Amino acid sequence: MTNSEENYIKGIFHLSQGGQHSITTSALAEKMETKPSSVTDMVKRLSEKGLLHYKKYQGVRLTKKGTEHALMVIRKHRLWEVFLVDKLNFAWDEVHEVAEQLEHIESEMLVDRLDALLNFPEFDPHGDPIPDKEGRFKTREKKLLSAMPAQSRGTCVGVKDSSSQFLKFLDKHHIELGNTIEILEKESFDRSMHIQVGKRKFQISHQIASNLYVKPQPK
Repeated sequence: MTNSEENYIKGIFHLSQGGQHSITTSALAEKMETKPSSVTDMVKRLSEKGLLHYKKYQGVRLTKKGTEHALMVIRKHRLWEVFLVDKLNFAWDEVHEVAEQLEHIESEMLVDRLDALLNFPEFDPHGDPIPDKEGRFKTREKKLLSAMPAQSRGTCVGVKDSSSQFLKFLDKHHIELGNTIEILEKESFDRSMHIQVGKRKFQISHQIASNLYVKPQPK
């Protein structure tokens, strides 16, 4: 498969919540930042390779073969992110674009040895699960911080937005995975939150809260 084909099936996997639901070609065009006509051509090619189901005007959905291949691309991407952070001291906002290049390496032996070198990590630096070589991955309880009530707390376990700009914002405010975030107050007007992280108290917007995953802690 070409790098572009792998990028497409990975994009379809993410858009379709694990390959289980059909998505429109227009949604895929937006995801891939390209023209709908280019998406149609690629979708037809992937369909001919048995990687997805495609019917005109009915959207696209990955086949079992397509889902398995998408999971392997995601596995490589997230393992490389862990390697870059843990072994080469990259910041978590610097690894995505590098991992986008490394995820297309084909050697299964290299990926397996990378996994072993990293002691078989289950989550990447952004809190996303890493599929094992069989395509299985762990899930854990999590909620968006924006969905949590006032006077509750949770452990930060992931981010919905892994863009460099958002991660740099979190670094600026010293918010990282493993932090306990306590919601002191929620504003009804703009749904912003007053939170406490460690000894620091500050306010965040609803947009920020809608991009942070937490595991609720018991009261």
